[in-house]
Amino acid sequence: MAQTSTTGNLENAQRIILSSARYTEEHNAPALALIEQFSLPSGAKTVTVPKVGQMSMSDLQDGIDIVDEEDIGMTTIDLTASEVGAKVILTDKLVRQSADNVFSIIGRQLGDGMARKKDKDVIALYTGLNGGTNLGADGRNFNAANVHAIVSNAKANKFGSQLYIVHHPNAVATLSKEAATTAGNNAEITSGWSADLLSNFYSGLRPINGVPIFEDGNIEKTGSVDSGYGVIADKTALAALTSVETRTERQRDASLRATEIVMTADYGVFELDDSKGAPIQFEIGDLATS
Repeated sequence: MAQTSTTGNLENAQRIILSSARYTEEHNAPALALIEQFSLPSGAKTVTVPKVGQMSMSDLQDGIDIVDEEDIGMTTIDLTASEVGAKVILTDKLVRQSADNVFSIIGRQLGDGMARKKDKDVIALYTGLNGGTNLGADGRNFNAANVHAIVSNAKANKFGSQLYIVHHPNAVATLSKEAATTAGNNAEITSGWSADLLSNFYSGLRPINGVPIFEDGNIEKTGSVDSGYGVIADKTALAALTSVETRTERQRDASLRATEIVMTADYGVFELDDSKGAPIQFEIGDLATS
């Protein structure tokens, strides 16, 4: 009878942990939410994504056959997934106490960990875009003039029609100090992006030339300098492939008098089109508070 009770409590604990973890993970990875999403079909090992080139139109003359032939210029990239995960040990004593708030905390910790892992995986791809050539430089500030410059560069080089910028909150704060670029407190996220997933990371700044700006605290300083790499890119520049969404399994350890809750996910993130984005390097050091 006691084991049945414990098992029931374990079911409850697992549900609370998983529910909290999934919500936290989903709503704390802005870099992941800004890129293309693919799912790996059941039984498949890879997903092959095609990319095509541009075609050109020619002036025609009445009665003269069209002689110019255009190439599709198709290339492909194979996407694969790999597993990540963590485990937490719930002792029988903790489970018997039915501390729902503790289970929620555990779920939040696991969800934060999964979100941080996925977010950093995407951020690590930024420096590979644009052939590794970054816009901006160490010592440069994320101010209105520099942001206008990177936006114009992206548009002139045809990065795409759904552009976005992501950088560290300290970099974005430099821009927000310039009153001319700042919107009101109730500024809504630009249409075309998920307000549910990204509203907490939308800077609230008025989009510059139509390009919204998002904040991501997982962007880190580069080496010993105070600058870091964000990105300006089209949604199609990077992609995420999901094989298995976050899931949990449990295993009983009698001698430990505890149960292991194992949480895993199977996914991968990739560069889809190098020409659709570029890393942007700006200062992200802490702003003076006095």
